[in-house]
Amino acid sequence: MRFGLVILPQYDRAETERRWRRAEELGFDHAWTYDHLSWRGLAGEPWHATVPTLTLAATVTERIRLGTFVASPNYRHPVPFAKDVATLDAISGGRLVLGLGSGGTGFDAHVLGIPPLSARERYERFREFTEALDVLLRFERGSGEGISHRGAHYVADAARMVGEPAQAPRMPFLMAANGPRAMRLAARYGSGWVTTGGEHEADAAWWADLADLAARVDEACAAEGRDPAGFDRVLSLDAESRYSMRSVDAFEDAVLRARELGFTDVIAHRPREHGLYAGDERVFEEIAGILPTLR
Repeated sequence: MRFGLVILPQYDRAETERRWRRAEELGFDHAWTYDHLSWRGLAGEPWHATVPTLTLAATVTERIRLGTFVASPNYRHPVPFAKDVATLDAISGGRLVLGLGSGGTGFDAHVLGIPPLSARERYERFREFTEALDVLLRFERGSGEGISHRGAHYVADAARMVGEPAQAPRMPFLMAANGPRAMRLAARYGSGWVTTGGEHEADAAWWADLADLAARVDEACAAEGRDPAGFDRVLSLDAESRYSMRSVDAFEDAVLRARELGFTDVIAHRPREHGLYAGDERVFEEIAGILPTLR
């Protein structure tokens, strides 16, 4: 079992550096920040840009893998975004994991004036976004050719990638998916799958839904000719009504249940001072101390 930590992009430089450096010191395997323009009830609070935040994190850490949780097509175009993440991967020394998702229906989805999309349209945009990123990030520098694309959602005219990811042929994609089409897309392009599970208030219903999702990932891998054993399964443990780091026992119980369902990684949110994901720093440090026994 591997352990990840979400650090929200809300802090000044000194505190940002401290939190990311501490995540590495405590032995977390990967750390993430949200790729949103703002986030629900936190819209009135400081909220910094994703790529610069991860760039700063890369300069103050050496080992821990860094990721977007998760980038979406809601306000991104694959051409400039590919250049951003390729550069970030190079700066980090090849430690970037690119979390990708179809995008929610909140603020990010409508802030640029994009008309509401149906579930099918959101999937098709996600597919096109992923396919374009895959091609752009595998582009061989110096080939002399550009990449052109004209789809329903994106256009590129002889785009060129000046610079390239440190990881070859590109950084891994960790893909958020709950529906069957998105799961197959994840099996086709991703190194792994990440889920927050269904929207259930009761823990029992949430875990039951996760068991069903985990079984369907096997089916998606089989349909795409992927070996399920080599496909990472990542669970985000937290929701507004459920916070895994509220206690050591709660975290340990969640990890053990995730392992039983075949998850290879879990991700929890670093405690905040108040409000959403509020928690005790002492509990957080204690949880970090037992990670070796839970691996």
